[in-house]
Amino acid sequence: MPETGVRSLYPRFSEDRLKAALGDTPVVLLIGPRQAGKSTLVQQFSIVDDRTYLTLDDQNVLLSAKRDPEGLVSSRQRFTIDEIQRAPDLLLAIKKSVDQDRRPGRFLLTGSADIITLPTVSESLAGRMEIISLLPLSRAEITATPPSFLKMAFDGRLPEISLGDDGTSIQDSVLTGGYPELLTRTDPERRMRWAKSYLDALFSRDVGEISGIEKHETLSRLFRLVVSRSGQIPNFTQWGGTLGLNDKTAKQYVFLLEQLFLVHRLEPWQTNLSSRILKSPRIYALDSGLQSLATGLTRERLDRDRSLYGSLLETFVVSEIKKQSEWYSESLFLSHYRDKEQNEVDLLCEDRSGRIVAVEIKASTNVTPEDLRGLRKLRGILGEQLVLGLILHEGKLTLPLGDNIYAAPVSVLWGKGG
Repeated sequence: MPETGVRSLYPRFSEDRLKAALGDTPVVLLIGPRQAGKSTLVQQFSIVDDRTYLTLDDQNVLLSAKRDPEGLVSSRQRFTIDEIQRAPDLLLAIKKSVDQDRRPGRFLLTGSADIITLPTVSESLAGRMEIISLLPLSRAEITATPPSFLKMAFDGRLPEISLGDDGTSIQDSVLTGGYPELLTRTDPERRMRWAKSYLDALFSRDVGEISGIEKHETLSRLFRLVVSRSGQIPNFTQWGGTLGLNDKTAKQYVFLLEQLFLVHRLEPWQTNLSSRILKSPRIYALDSGLQSLATGLTRERLDRDRSLYGSLLETFVVSEIKKQSEWYSESLFLSHYRDKEQNEVDLLCEDRSGRIVAVEIKASTNVTPEDLRGLRKLRGILGEQLVLGLILHEGKLTLPLGDNIYAAPVSVLWGKGG
């Protein structure tokens, strides 16, 4: 499934990071799901920087990479190599070449599987490679709005009280998600067909290449099961039992879904300030549009049963903030909070100094005192370490709720100046 063209219709805010890395690092690896726009972005750099562009989706190039990796790598000075996960042994030849010539920007690679989790890969290019994520489009990119939400949030502030998007347009964004191909299709049936082809190709080809697993249909069913429970704490015994797998195999399969950038885990927040915090991760679909298509959550079905919408909205918001954290000026640790008294906060963003922005997600236009319980519990634990608390909802107003906690529209994530 090659991505065509060399110019994206949307700004990609990872571009500046990519450019900076190529200026001082020998190998730069751009990772993310297939069809998220990686090929389009790196082809732009190939033209500007006069790089040789190769894709391992080309069978002739793939054969060369597997049969004579050193010969392929030594044939040019600067390469862009797409879909490196198809021939991971090529990284050993790249390591050898870089050890002989450490000029920055020699190799620009892309990967549609998180091969850096493989020990042989991480060891082969340690200290020689920078890894940058390119996820499906964020709403900030789709609306061409430079992201400033996280910067303002860590400054303890939000935009002035203002009107935001209404719940209807937010729901459209949630159901569409961020894959460029889904954005070009307005017909739900055409979106469904694209999603089926996309997932079929991943499970029939990429899975075998990175894992050797041949139970494609089982993995496909597990994906639909997992994303139907997006945002929940995983129960591997139950999930595996549904599909005839033991819990160990179910864990391995879910990890494979993570490697393919179909799902991601949100680790629990941990601190020595409280012994009553639970330490289980949550598993999320990476993209709310793909989640809705994989589980059949159409607008008509959501209109009939509004209770199904909460998981989709939570997936969407967590993914939006995850994308923005990739562009933030420093590394952030994303986690969730849950304690034994059932106090919960959906998402915590923590910087290196331990400051935290906490976000609760509400699939409603109304905020109740009960919705504040988790944030107030965190305020009691953290004090001033909690820079800002937010309840993101589908209403139109940004309103203060005391103790630097606000209720705000979801659209504040990509609002101008916020």
